[in-house]
Amino acid sequence: MPRYDFDMITIGAGSGGVASSRRAGSYGARVAIVEESRIGGTCVLRGCVPKKLLVYGAQFADAFADAAGFGWTVAPPKFDWPSLIGAKNKELDRLEQIYITMLKNSGVEIIEGRGIFVDPHTIEVAGRRYTAENILIASGGHPTVPDIPGIEHVISSNEALDLPKLPRKIVIVGGGYIAVEFAGIFRGFGCEVVELIRREELLYGFDDDLRVSLALEMRNRGIEIHTRAHVTRIEKDRREGYTVFTNIGQEISADLVMYATGRGPNTKGLGLDAVGVKTNDKGAVQVDEWQKTGVPNIYAVGDVTDRLNLTPVAIAEGRAIAETLYNDNPIKMDHADVPTAVFSNPPIGTVGLTEEQARHRYGDDVDVYCARFRPMKNTLSGREERTFMKLVVDGRSDRVLGCHMLGPDAPEIIQGLAVAVKCGASKKMFDQTIGIHPSAAEEFVTMREKFVRPQKAAAE
Repeated sequence: MPRYDFDMITIGAGSGGVASSRRAGSYGARVAIVEESRIGGTCVLRGCVPKKLLVYGAQFADAFADAAGFGWTVAPPKFDWPSLIGAKNKELDRLEQIYITMLKNSGVEIIEGRGIFVDPHTIEVAGRRYTAENILIASGGHPTVPDIPGIEHVISSNEALDLPKLPRKIVIVGGGYIAVEFAGIFRGFGCEVVELIRREELLYGFDDDLRVSLALEMRNRGIEIHTRAHVTRIEKDRREGYTVFTNIGQEISADLVMYATGRGPNTKGLGLDAVGVKTNDKGAVQVDEWQKTGVPNIYAVGDVTDRLNLTPVAIAEGRAIAETLYNDNPIKMDHADVPTAVFSNPPIGTVGLTEEQARHRYGDDVDVYCARFRPMKNTLSGREERTFMKLVVDGRSDRVLGCHMLGPDAPEIIQGLAVAVKCGASKKMFDQTIGIHPSAAEEFVTMREKFVRPQKAAAE
């Protein structure tokens, strides 16, 4: 008779948890997955997928506006927000059923409820206890907001995906990828958008030239961006709407206030302290290179570890655990050169080191190549928006350290270049590659002139 009820219990049915459970089950492991909400997690239900669907919807505004330059006569378009939200929700329901089916087909038992540790091998769900040889924590993360007066009036990205109606004007607090993506979404649907950020530029951690270029294009689209703005309080107006007060005396009125100032790991109330699983000051589960916690049979993947909070990373981490534990194929997730995208308007794609990171690691022996141009489509549409591309190269080895792009199809283009960066391709290899003409992507293999950044004048 088995010593435990299951070989593995997974807490959380998001992308990482589902991927690990499915693969482990396919290898014959007895697996259960515990979820207190819907199957699919943040990415499928409250993040990547619904957000991208809204991004697609917002982009039609550009398509209608640009059509005239190509000879089309388009009647004044009408947009119905509830119709889009209804279609989006129908698609999410479909995806959830696919996830449920895939789990069941892999022999994974779905347990509804909140999983709480009793001991290193026991989980309690709704008063019932289950045991497992190994336990995987894949509980994800949640939006966080600061403790300031009036914070109860704001929404997060969760609520923004299901608004009953579009606001006339919205204030978005935050400068990260969620904030800039929703700024583009709401602006595309015709809302007035004001974005408040604490830093000097958007998207902290991304390449500086990308950050500056995106801010320029967003402002050109009519989005107000206020830098070094700290919100001190939010007041609900007597009739409707809200007023946001900042540290520099601003009073900004809007129909809606959205906060996108970060996310925190879902570890509260899991009973981690009782079983010796260590977390950092943010509550993130601490793991080693094998995704293992300080307790030998307890693992963690994805946003709950607060490292690279990207869906494909969580999936890869989860699959690595299944391979290691149940397929005699030890795998460590490689977190280097992970590509990512920001579905802003225009979008960003990036892989590898930023220029600042490269110079910090390799000193002054770093070569930079840049291209900034008006995409061919914009020449007839009359749109002034420009694409920006950048290569960061190790001057000694000639290896391409980073590829960065702002412009249409940037995520699609960077995905292909990520393979080259991962393989250690050199700038010479890029130069020897024939470009596809006419395309924006060909600029990555035709950049020949090194960019020399102007030096600031020395103080007298």
